[in-house]
Amino acid sequence: MHELLPDGEEIRRAVKWISGQLSENADQRVQPLVQEAIFKFDLSPLEADFLIGFYSRKNEEDSFRSS
Repeated sequence: MHELLPDGEEIRRAVKWISGQLSENADQRVQPLVQEAIFKFDLSPLEADFLIGFYSRKNEEDSFRSS
């Protein structure tokens, strides 16, 4: 997965944090977690866009697989 992430420790930490939150409670909505992670890890606008897009695509893929 590291090849998909942009450079920067904070974006990696944000993805790990979101992943951990979802593993604790899979019923949580992802986008509020993404928004919280953006502020919690003080992500740049580019990193924030990446994170939003990453989880939007992941959510679409997961929905497609469930259909």
